[in-house]
Amino acid sequence: MSSKVREIVESHGSNPSNLIPILQDVQTNDGYLSENALAEIAGLMDVSESTIYGVATFYTQFKFVKPGEHEIRICQGTACHVRGAESLLDFFKTNLGIQPGETTKDGRFSLERVACLGCCALAPVMVIDGEVYGHLTTAKAEKILTEYKEGKR
Repeated sequence: MSSKVREIVESHGSNPSNLIPILQDVQTNDGYLSENALAEIAGLMDVSESTIYGVATFYTQFKFVKPGEHEIRICQGTACHVRGAESLLDFFKTNLGIQPGETTKDGRFSLERVACLGCCALAPVMVIDGEVYGHLTTAKAEKILTEYKEGKR
C-alpha cells in the first residue's frame, strides 16, 4: 500500500462524501489515478472499486493514463476550431503517434483535446506544460514540437 494514498484518505476521512477530494488529491500527487491507487482507496474507504470508478469516470478532470513528461493540450473551442485547431490536433496525432488521452510509449508526451483554454483572442491555441502558444499554424506547431523533442524547451 502507498503511504501517500493512505495519508490522503486519512486526511479527508473515509466517509464516501469525501471521495472526490480524495481522488483530486491522489491525482495531484501522482499525475493520474492508477488502478493500484483506486483499489487502495476502495479498501481504505470500504467502498467497491466499481463505485469509485463510477464516480471518477463521470468527471472529465480525472485521468487514468499516466501523463507524459510534456502535456500538450489543444484547444477545440469555437474560436480555435474556426481558425484551424482540428488540423493542429491532426498534426500532433500523426507526429506523436497517439490519440487524445494517450501518452507516447517513451513517456515523453501526452496529448489532450480540450473544450476551451480561454485564450480566444490567440486562436488557435495550445498549452504545453502550462505555457500558452497562440496564433498557431502547423508550421509553428512543428517547430515548437521539435524544440521539445530536442530538449530546447
